[in-house]
Amino acid sequence: MTTAFDPVDLAGIPLANRIVMAPMTRNRATADGVPTPSMVRYYTQRASAGLIITEAAQTAPIGRGYPLTPGLHTPAQVDGWREVTDSVHAAGGRIFAQLWHGGRIGHPVLLAGGQLPVAPSAVAAAGQGFTHEGLKAFVTPRELTGEEIAETIAGFADAARNAMAAGFDGVEIHGANGYLVHQFLAPNANLRTDEWGGSDAARARFAVEVVQAVAAAVGAHRTGLRLSPGNTFNDIHEPAPEATYTALVDAIAPLGLAYLHTCDVPDTELLGRLRTRFGGTFLLNPATVGRPTGPEELPLVERGEADLLAFGALFLANPDLPRRLARGGPFNTPVRESFYGGDDSGYLDYPALEG
Repeated sequence: MTTAFDPVDLAGIPLANRIVMAPMTRNRATADGVPTPSMVRYYTQRASAGLIITEAAQTAPIGRGYPLTPGLHTPAQVDGWREVTDSVHAAGGRIFAQLWHGGRIGHPVLLAGGQLPVAPSAVAAAGQGFTHEGLKAFVTPRELTGEEIAETIAGFADAARNAMAAGFDGVEIHGANGYLVHQFLAPNANLRTDEWGGSDAARARFAVEVVQAVAAAVGAHRTGLRLSPGNTFNDIHEPAPEATYTALVDAIAPLGLAYLHTCDVPDTELLGRLRTRFGGTFLLNPATVGRPTGPEELPLVERGEADLLAFGALFLANPDLPRRLARGGPFNTPVRESFYGGDDSGYLDYPALEG
């Protein structure tokens, strides 16, 4: 019987176990999006994961959705990430960079010259976003032109090349949680009637072309994709997501990606169908309403419902999580107040088990 503690080969990359550190925004980069020495230590502390997926790194300045998030579009950012990857590799870990564009989830105070965020359509998300000036209502974004869509896709590929130059083992495209790729997929955020919207296949096109561009840039075997069909985060409404996501998965399945990663999806039957259509390695961050993913989810690997299992907040609070899971605990409790921004308190000071 396969367990979460067994090693696995991920498209030629040997992983020590099947326990993955999920991508989690922590807002500890510099104002210019450069990883800091604290980030080096944070990721290195968690190198016992089979695979670390970093917090989201914006692919372009206009894609910045929150303050103090890292990027992968300048030489200084690449150099900063190289410090992270070298340290993680020296500790025996494997690490992928998550590539991200916030789309309409952003605010002019976060963007140079007070620019408007961009999106598939000029539709504001309901709610407020986190900025260095406090919470601010989301604004109506500017609709991307066809030429700008092509530039944005190329930006994902460029960021993927930068990630490999920074020493990452691979990249994950963030297509979930209401950010730009997800906005193109969602009928309430994408009102276009051109080749980028208006039908299930057209709404899937942007995601498909991003995946194709990144896979061409760095290799499909070094490319993962994260999706969250039906997830309502950041004012996404997908009342009937199956047709769009089926078109997406059918288009990318022949590429031979490193993995498909799904998160916080309550419709497990849909996940099962998408996994079957994808046919490759399936990484699951399950929906566990009201609590972090924990030891209760380990049997998902044993039952064959996932090849890899991602842990979020529990990994944030337990740098040696694989060891703790193997022992059945004990587990440090995540301190929510220090999740986003701040100093090293609640970031680097969660203790590991003794011995």
